[in-house]
Amino acid sequence: MNAITTKRTQSESKDFSYLIAQLDNDLNGRYHREQSKYDQYNKVDSIATVIVAFDEEKPVGCGCFKEYDNDTVEMKRMFVTPDYRRRKISKQVLSELEAWAKELGYSKAVLETGSGQPEAIGLYTRCGYERIENYGQYKDFPNSLCFEKKLL
Repeated sequence: MNAITTKRTQSESKDFSYLIAQLDNDLNGRYHREQSKYDQYNKVDSIATVIVAFDEEKPVGCGCFKEYDNDTVEMKRMFVTPDYRRRKISKQVLSELEAWAKELGYSKAVLETGSGQPEAIGLYTRCGYERIENYGQYKDFPNSLCFEKKLL
């Protein structure tokens, strides 16, 4: 088993685009037509804060964040390919994103995930995220679960 490495990159990365296409397929399989309501909020054009995880040269996981407000980032587009799950890659990616956000001076992270993603809910809970009231565009989405974490 190779060590998983991570790389800071941008949303224009072909490896990130490759993984996002798989993520979108996964979400469509879980939520079907309901997913189209969320797609408009999953745009990651021109994001300079992307992490891609690799097994040697093969992209196997990703995530990114964008500014939510002056003190807060919103974690987005977390994904690990099915054959690499249960190897703590998502935790590694999330930790890298949090560290990067702290380097840039942010003190809090928020995120939204869906009720049909128990593995994501488990990850965020294990990593210290606490459930909050649905924020912003997710207020009226019954399948949305929102979380936050202070970045110390």
